[in-house]
Amino acid sequence: MATAERLPSLACVTMRVREWNDTIVFLHEVAAGTADRSYGIHVAKLAGLPMAVVRRAQEVLAALEEGREGHKPLARIDDLPLFAASAPAAAAKKVDALAAALAGVDADSLTPKGALDLVYALKRLQTPG
Repeated sequence: MATAERLPSLACVTMRVREWNDTIVFLHEVAAGTADRSYGIHVAKLAGLPMAVVRRAQEVLAALEEGREGHKPLARIDDLPLFAASAPAAAAKKVDALAAALAGVDADSLTPKGALDLVYALKRLQTPG
């Protein structure tokens, strides 16, 4: 039984889409019903996720659609390092540096100029080089 059949106050709606030149175009039109497939990867591209992440998501989706996972589609849940290409060690160092820079900041006592200076200092910490 579909979720909409079990919950009478639920209404399923979807965005109308068209495929054009091997891409998806969202038509900015909401319609009753459900989508014919998932457009999550297309939305990820539009949102600007790194192409390495998008490609990995496409690989995982293709494996699931082809049934390479047998009867256990969730078996790949531990094999979904979608963000592995983003160098976790380097990212962790940046997070640590940003956290350290913010640790002693009293946001309530910052002047507008002090807040602007802090933003620039944080930007310098996150910029490679």
